[in-house]
Amino acid sequence: MSRKRAPMRKIKEVLRLAHLGGFGEREIGDSVRLKKTTVHDYLTRAKEAGLLWEKAKDLEDAAIEERLFPTSSSGVPGKPLPDWGVVHKELRRKGVTLQLLWEEYREVHPDGYGYSRFCELYQNFSPRFDLSMRQVHKAGEKLFVDYSGLTIDIIDRQTGECLPAQIFVAVMGASNYAYAEATWTQKLFDWTGSHVRALRYFGGVPAVFVPDNLRSGVTKAWFYDPEINRTYQGLASHYGVVVLPARAAHPKDKAKVEVAVQVVQRWILARLRHRQFFSVPEANEAIGELLEKLNERPFRKLPGCRRSLFEELDKPALKPLPLTPYEFDEWKTGQVGFDYHIEWDEHHYSVSYQLAKKDVDIRATANMVEVFHRGKLVAIHPRSRQKNGYSTRSEHMPATHRAWAEWTPKRVITWAAKAGEHVAAYVKHLMASRPHPEQGFRSSLGIIRLGKKVGDDRLNAACQRALAFGGETYRCVSNILDRGQDRLPLPEPSGPPPIVDHQNLRGPAYFATPESEDTKC
Repeated sequence: MSRKRAPMRKIKEVLRLAHLGGFGEREIGDSVRLKKTTVHDYLTRAKEAGLLWEKAKDLEDAAIEERLFPTSSSGVPGKPLPDWGVVHKELRRKGVTLQLLWEEYREVHPDGYGYSRFCELYQNFSPRFDLSMRQVHKAGEKLFVDYSGLTIDIIDRQTGECLPAQIFVAVMGASNYAYAEATWTQKLFDWTGSHVRALRYFGGVPAVFVPDNLRSGVTKAWFYDPEINRTYQGLASHYGVVVLPARAAHPKDKAKVEVAVQVVQRWILARLRHRQFFSVPEANEAIGELLEKLNERPFRKLPGCRRSLFEELDKPALKPLPLTPYEFDEWKTGQVGFDYHIEWDEHHYSVSYQLAKKDVDIRATANMVEVFHRGKLVAIHPRSRQKNGYSTRSEHMPATHRAWAEWTPKRVITWAAKAGEHVAAYVKHLMASRPHPEQGFRSSLGIIRLGKKVGDDRLNAACQRALAFGGETYRCVSNILDRGQDRLPLPEPSGPPPIVDHQNLRGPAYFATPESEDTKC
């Protein structure tokens, strides 16, 4: 970087004292009140420019300044100049530095500029580019991602309502090669899905994702150690990518994508403003057509276009895509119930009975539910969409349920009977409707505990009403109490109830309670 220039009379005096000889740079600096490094810089510039005192003494001050501090990258007449456009492009390759490019330049032109002058001439050249173009991004290193502030309208065919779809934008750092698509939301499912489709479009994987601090990607935007959303981190791990979020309130960190978003808004969204779309895929088809034209549009200040630069720089440096694309997953932390089941999306999945009351991590994809304890996979189930259902593996159940001897169906029914005969009957019916009675323990205990909130009389009436209407869940009783329906008269019976023959129904003898049964809870 160039130093602050001294008044021209001092520069002339430096040249004069140096011409007289016998004075060192420190002595000259002391004489004209300049630092030794500044004196050295002036004398070096004069030597490179071939400006001796005999010529300088007759030149105007402005002419001396132009020789020593040229205002452009034109350099000194007679000295060969590098192709600054090539230098600018080569700097984007991994491991390439100005030092290396200067050494290569001097190999071809031994009498060319020194390193410091070479750097300064390049700096004089680089302001001709936009701010984002002046940043040096290595090939294949960073993919910048963000959402556009502008949306695209999708018309609902049935209602005619215009619904806004979000615009996801991704851009490669070195080539400015861009990707854009419409999604309904900015939520986690759409956010990760857009990344998968963007990587497929680029045909490879960069080293780094640089997102904004969107909640779908960054849970906590801490300055030193940002907390990445676990699902987003799972996507990054699948592709072997590092996530480096842009710092909050530092737009320069993501200047690439800021410019790309602006270009997408002006080049794509503005051109589609008069068109009507009735689905997101229809809108993405139109966006894709204009995206191809955008990536093939020639640069104004550099040779080639985004696509040609991508093919030359980014694409060879990208890592190959994995054999299988990332499958969206969600995570949550929960506690295993005493019935050795965890709950996901209102369905219950078994784990080993030895993990009852332990904290576990649960991962769910579209097809599987996995349970981890202290980072170890302890259970895996096909995902079920059945609400209030159970998926139980026999190997997860204790042998003869010895570990749960204190929680037998008989004891649960006996405890329920304290609140009323209808509560006991409902709990018995609920457990009988399950493949394994133990699967009804949680709901049964929840029903019994409702008596502490509303009283045994109301709970007994609610269970009587639930039995009359064929209920067999905790929620059925809870809803009756919440709506006050337990105070309503029961409908007149229309006839004897039908006899149901089911393999999971048990006879009265199964639930018979011996007189000596311990009823203490």
